[in-house]
Amino acid sequence: MDLNAVLQDAIDRSASDIFLVAGLPVTLKSHGRQVRTDGPRLLPDGIQALVEQIYSSCGRTRANLDAGADDDFSFSVSHLGRFRVNVFRQRGSLAAVIRVIHFGLPDPAELGIPETVLSMADNKRGLLLITGAAGTGKSTTLACMIDRINRTRDCHVITMEDPIEYIHRHEKAIVSQREISIDTPGYLDALRSALRESPDVILLGEMRDYDTISAAMTAAETGVLLMSTLHTSSAANTISRILDVFPAAQQQQVKIQLAQILRGVVCQQLVPSTDGGLVPAFEILKSTPAIQNMIREDKLHQLDSAMQAGASEGMCTMDNSLLKLYREGRITKDTALVSCIHYDIMQKRLAI
Repeated sequence: MDLNAVLQDAIDRSASDIFLVAGLPVTLKSHGRQVRTDGPRLLPDGIQALVEQIYSSCGRTRANLDAGADDDFSFSVSHLGRFRVNVFRQRGSLAAVIRVIHFGLPDPAELGIPETVLSMADNKRGLLLITGAAGTGKSTTLACMIDRINRTRDCHVITMEDPIEYIHRHEKAIVSQREISIDTPGYLDALRSALRESPDVILLGEMRDYDTISAAMTAAETGVLLMSTLHTSSAANTISRILDVFPAAQQQQVKIQLAQILRGVVCQQLVPSTDGGLVPAFEILKSTPAIQNMIREDKLHQLDSAMQAGASEGMCTMDNSLLKLYREGRITKDTALVSCIHYDIMQKRLAI
């Protein structure tokens, strides 16, 4: 089986992911649904051959895979696009999941990313977080924000990604893109190094643990805009997640620090639309004096009310975003209920 033919078929079908697993034909994920192709079931030898083609196409060694570890990296194919692949073992044979990333940068208008979200990239300093479950488009939203900065600001942008998904050309800004395990050993090393590289904007692919969260907050205090991601479902959960990685004795100090540096939190999810596709829903929290006080005083339960009161400033709760999509006819009532944060309240609002 030819790798390029598999990739081309995925692109033609507008697939977001390709699954290569023994016992199934090549399976695609398109608009959130699995589509099994008409080809034969893959056997371990066939997957081995496809994996070899992937490594050959990008000139990468199998050192990680041969050492028994999973391997996660990106590669490009001329005239097709850029792809992110994770190669792993299951049931004693190789398997792979390939994420399709088209050449060129995403168009935020086509993707439904509102100006309110994009404009948060206009901050010159502080901490900006994009959160949500895996596969909800966090990297795409960040790519749109970096592109906005690149086109409008004379600055130095440093990104740390695992792996690099979107390639940014130098426009008004200088964009230095570093791939974890290829250009730098890890996020923490890259972040410490970045502070000596005259940065104005730092994109940290993910705040994974105490060390990276602590270093990211320290970096955000130096006068740069630091953008990163977390796998959290709401603004309140995001702030709690950050606080919880610190020892109890430090948390009051961290609350004060976070209140000072946080510029905003954007939580997003992709939900099924009525036309068979996917549509994004956003929770948007912006830093205001009231929000800062709530963080300092540990009154995170009041953030929902503050976001509703701050609608004129561009803030929005996840449930309000879903309700808007429902009233526009873009999602069903069931989708709104399944995806909401406060089920009982949403049920009553949908009944009105």
